[in-house]
Amino acid sequence: MKIALAGNPNSGKTTLFNGLTGSNQYVGNWPGVTVEKKEGKLLADKSITLTDLPGIYSLSPYTNEEIVARNYLINEHPDVIINIVDATNLERNLYLTTQLREIGIPVVVALNMMDVVRKQGTFICIKSLEEAYGCPFVEISALRSEGFTDLLNKVYSVKGTEPQKRLIFDHHIEEHVNELENTLGDLNYKRYYAVRLLENDQRLGIEVSKETLETAERVRKELEGIFDDDIESIFATERYEYIEKSMKTCHKCGVKKTFNPDKILMNKYLALPIFAFVMFCVYYISVTTIGTIATDWVNDVLIGEIIIPGAQNLLASIGTSEWLIALITDGVIGGVGAVLGFLPQLALLFFLLSLLEDSGYMARIAFLLDKIFRKFGLSGKSFIPILIGTGCSVPGIMASRTIESESDRKMTVITTSFMPCSAKLPVIAMISGAMFGGASWVAPSAYFIGIVAILISGLILKKTKPFKSEEAPFIMELPAYHMPKASNVFKHTWERVRSFAVKAGTVIFVACIVIWLLSNFNFAFEMVDSNESMLADIGSVIAPVFKPLGFGTWEASVATLTGLAAKENIVGTFGVLYGTAEVAEDGMEIWANLQQAFTPLSAYCFLIFNLLCAPCIGALGAIKREIGKGKIAVFALTYQTIFAYIVTFIMYNVGKVFF
Repeated sequence: MKIALAGNPNSGKTTLFNGLTGSNQYVGNWPGVTVEKKEGKLLADKSITLTDLPGIYSLSPYTNEEIVARNYLINEHPDVIINIVDATNLERNLYLTTQLREIGIPVVVALNMMDVVRKQGTFICIKSLEEAYGCPFVEISALRSEGFTDLLNKVYSVKGTEPQKRLIFDHHIEEHVNELENTLGDLNYKRYYAVRLLENDQRLGIEVSKETLETAERVRKELEGIFDDDIESIFATERYEYIEKSMKTCHKCGVKKTFNPDKILMNKYLALPIFAFVMFCVYYISVTTIGTIATDWVNDVLIGEIIIPGAQNLLASIGTSEWLIALITDGVIGGVGAVLGFLPQLALLFFLLSLLEDSGYMARIAFLLDKIFRKFGLSGKSFIPILIGTGCSVPGIMASRTIESESDRKMTVITTSFMPCSAKLPVIAMISGAMFGGASWVAPSAYFIGIVAILISGLILKKTKPFKSEEAPFIMELPAYHMPKASNVFKHTWERVRSFAVKAGTVIFVACIVIWLLSNFNFAFEMVDSNESMLADIGSVIAPVFKPLGFGTWEASVATLTGLAAKENIVGTFGVLYGTAEVAEDGMEIWANLQQAFTPLSAYCFLIFNLLCAPCIGALGAIKREIGKGKIAVFALTYQTIFAYIVTFIMYNVGKVFF
């Protein structure tokens, strides 16, 4: 049995999908289209496959999401469609329901967010809705996992049944639709195709006879003459009039007057200062205060006093050679440990951001920023990839798929990695702790510098021919505010932390070994002091490039170079280069070396350059996959590096005047 899950964006579709399938999910892309494909086996019955279709507002094929959803329903012939509907906004959500009913596949409508509806004091008459639309309606709350059993029972009951026909159009339209249906012969889903032909759909995906096309053209002109309007507006008006009529009979009492947080949070004067304050608090808690306490314990006690001495004693007791002990303790544990030590700060940051996302607040920020972003050539929808990019640039780049304008999408993909992601947070925390005493302004400043870099880049890129385009309309559903669900928050936090830890255990593990070997051997493969090593020679060659930026030492140059593979490598590189036995005792040796190598100004410039310069290898691969052109990835690499160099050069030389 195959079930398709269809609904508007932010109607709770993903939450319902996760609730019905649990961990039995398969995520990929639809063939030939960069739109995420989710499939899963029902927890209640592993023989049943549930396909989560992209969030859409209609079946009119204007976007990749709509094309994918329609093609799946028409070509894959699911047994039942679960149409999830936001019960707090019935009128808009039921528009898609009227189109799904035309296909002829059995539909079960899941009225989601019924807990919110009841709090509002509204009663929805299920029987009148079932009578109006000719299909079962079930009350659920996907967030609270309520009503799932009733929903599945309805799905089982309608499988294989003939859907009840409901006429929702004016009798003139119905006569013309029937006339066109008669020309389609034995074709499946005749009513759906007849309506789409009348609406002049150019992407039907089927061969139709010349007689059918001529009939469609004649009938279309007749209807436009009768209603004195274009055909698409005629059908849209008819659908909404039918929905409005059905709404009059299904609502039994009005909405209670409740306080709307948007009066404050979306106030045109207060919204941006509140957002800035919220993000300051997020970074203050995760990086400067609570997160720092946990990170200090991991670095100083767990790694410095327990793991490194324990590893040294164990290896010495089994007769391991000194160079191998140094490789394992200074290279592997010192390098990887320097990165993993920041996991508490990362976990806390991800946790707080997940709370904001799950509450519905971040969707409003995207809406709020649209007016600002448009002045810089971007869309408000660019904020969603930017926000996701604070966890990792790769899923942030993938999230750009929701942006309709191709040029806006390209610009978002190219600039998303300006944001301080989880890989950059250890660098921020290291510079903040070593050079600024853990000052609360350092981490938020990195966040806002990333946003400013994106906006300035929007202005620059929009002036170039490849990125010029007409503005696309901004359409986004604002979900109702609700208490974040613990399971969702912890799941999102865990996925991001696990991704960071896996990278530390693979890419950074290998990088730290290579860096240790290069920093302890010369080109004659003799073990030497790090100042005479291969790494020092390599760093000395490239150091002059960075001298105008304030950090012309070979150690800083090498750290920047290794950061191109993965930004966490910067901390790992310093951990290897500065890691000595004393680190195990006080945990502050790296900071002391950094204080000798940098001034506060040069350290901050080092931080800004590594925040803004070329994205990591994983992000470059994601850019190529999403746009389908390698030259866009090369352009992103070149543009970001040049942009970072110019910004840092200006910042350092202006800073020298004042400091």
